[in-house]
Amino acid sequence: MKVLIINCGSSSIKYQLFDTEADRTLAKGITARIGEKSSFIMHQARGEELREEMSIPSHQKGIELMVGLLIDPTHGVLHSISEISAVGHRTVHGGNIFVQSVLITAEVIAKIEECVPLAPLHNPANLLGIREAQRILPDIPHVAVFDTAFHQTMPPKAYLYALPYEHYKTFKIRRYGFHGTSCRHVSQRAASLLMTPLETLKMVICHLGNGVTVAAVDGGKSVDTSMGFTPAEGLMMGTRSGDLDPGVIFYLHRQLGFSVDRIDDLVNRESGLFGVSGTSNDMRDIIEKANQGNERCTLAIEMYAYRLKKCIAAYAAALGGPDALVFTAGVGENSWIIRRKICEGLEFLGVHLDGVRNQEVSGTEALISTQESRVQVLVIPTNEEQMIALDTINVVSLKV
Repeated sequence: MKVLIINCGSSSIKYQLFDTEADRTLAKGITARIGEKSSFIMHQARGEELREEMSIPSHQKGIELMVGLLIDPTHGVLHSISEISAVGHRTVHGGNIFVQSVLITAEVIAKIEECVPLAPLHNPANLLGIREAQRILPDIPHVAVFDTAFHQTMPPKAYLYALPYEHYKTFKIRRYGFHGTSCRHVSQRAASLLMTPLETLKMVICHLGNGVTVAAVDGGKSVDTSMGFTPAEGLMMGTRSGDLDPGVIFYLHRQLGFSVDRIDDLVNRESGLFGVSGTSNDMRDIIEKANQGNERCTLAIEMYAYRLKKCIAAYAAALGGPDALVFTAGVGENSWIIRRKICEGLEFLGVHLDGVRNQEVSGTEALISTQESRVQVLVIPTNEEQMIALDTINVVSLKV
């Protein structure tokens, strides 16, 4: 069964064609900078990569280009678009409406639209991708897979804010969490690698990319997570500040005259690693400059690791002691330096890193703790697309 996975953003469409029977990716790519002069498409298939700058004025054009490349005689992997059995759509916010992946219907689209105020930057783009893909591929099932669904198992004590309760009941202001599809995939892989039933495992998962999520997972279910009402809550990230005293927002507005939009830009796009280092939001660049003596880059790394260490310890307490600590996503999978800095000082929890093994591992599944470590420390590359594909198959199978 061939499943097309679409991740539609405001100015890009990421895609991947997954063969579930062979358990492999046949093709993947991105149409980027849609509507801009510098728009381009990048497509990978058959061990080759094609990158071409061209006019992509709309998402409709982007999806048409994607389909065209998938069936292209030279660069494609399909004889006909009819070989695609289903489409899985990454959908960011399902509010407290969607607790699992669902077959897309008119009613489901209406419910996703209801969640637009909760994710005004993401859900409109996701809906656009759904509608355009349904227009071009109308005769096959489409499935929505929600980033927030995995965290809907959090108890009220974890997801509620200490605001007047009416604000939750009326306006749905609560903690939702994100990167759920990644956390779900990684938790399942951790159980497999440790040869332990998922239902008996307690783990802290660190999804460390440009966005950062830490999740406490008990028996395969999320019991707490660091992102909240929006992805801005929680840890220091590539360009997001993470947790911030609300008084800072009031000060920026009242004393410095910052508008709401200006504060939004500051907190989400100008802060985090980028804001502290003053150079980059890419951890690789920051580590390189820190090694060259850049004090602000060194400070950014120390802040990043320190806050993560505190969060891991807090979630270890929420779990009553974890069995595993898992690192995933770009930084988590590839930066042994960051993994080491985070684990240093967590020995009291039973975390003992194998320094040699940790330094050897980059982008592959591996156990990087010592034999004496009570908490098993793992590196597991995330694969959200595979998870979306599997969910899509399951939903479609239930429909049949």
